[in-house]
Amino acid sequence: MSVPGTVGEDPRFVVVGQWMTDVVASLPGVLREGTDTNAHVQVLGGGAAANTAAWLAHDGCETTLAARIGDDLLGRAGRTELEELGVTCALAVDPHRPSGTCIVLVAPDGERTMIPDPGANEALVPGDLADGLFAPGRHLHLSGYTLLVDGSRMAGLSALDRARLRGMTTSVDVASVGPLSDAGAARFLSWVTGVDVLFANEAEAAFLAGLPLPAPEDDAATSLASATLAARTLCASVGTTVVKLGPHGAYVQDAQGVTAYSEAVEVDVVDTTGAGDAFAAGWLPAWRAGVEPRVALERGNRSAARVVSRVGARP
Repeated sequence: MSVPGTVGEDPRFVVVGQWMTDVVASLPGVLREGTDTNAHVQVLGGGAAANTAAWLAHDGCETTLAARIGDDLLGRAGRTELEELGVTCALAVDPHRPSGTCIVLVAPDGERTMIPDPGANEALVPGDLADGLFAPGRHLHLSGYTLLVDGSRMAGLSALDRARLRGMTTSVDVASVGPLSDAGAARFLSWVTGVDVLFANEAEAAFLAGLPLPAPEDDAATSLASATLAARTLCASVGTTVVKLGPHGAYVQDAQGVTAYSEAVEVDVVDTTGAGDAFAAGWLPAWRAGVEPRVALERGNRSAARVVSRVGARP
């Protein structure tokens, strides 16, 4: 599975997208609507792009995060946290909107439901992305949330265009099937056509490929069959499609028809928040280094496993 572009001149990863504060409520059981449900509540760093950047830096990769925060305590604390993790922060400060916040409800099985307020993320514009971010040999990783939010879409499209013009490799993580279904498959694919790597979970891949959405009771064989069909379709638009199958592992196919599959790492699942973000941070450096596709998937799965085994999306 070849890596296009000019690799090796500058190994830096440039991650563009959302920075958030996650208010994570770990529920002991079913949410009791209309009354109280006691939970363990923590305030943690979040945002898909920021999570991926944090894990890349944690693993020793030179990484810059380009995002937009509010002129507030949360934004300042978030910048400090990322810098302590080794992330170079190219964060625009919004004088009017607050930093983004997401309420995350985590069920006892680790599945999470998100209630986001994008805040300053919604106002990310092309001018927030310094020209110096884009250089030959670097890699751009774009969070799909940037494309799915009306206010920040032009910034995401501009980042992809500028990266291609500068000879960078590119990847997009679809992000979430809810807002994806609001945007529509055809529109989203028109935004990402030509990227080198598209990350999608099983539901996102099926939706984009026009296939039935997965059912909770699907076994590994069913999930893999769906991923195979979806990736075959999506590779007509992008260079490589990586389908994240949660407890059933991950599957990859490129435009030349090279495929690979890797089973998930068995761990006790506590919180699935940020698992896909960490997977990308494990897979991308391996892909950039030209390792075998199956090995790259294994590294992505291991990276995701260390996230789901505890609460929170960051190192």
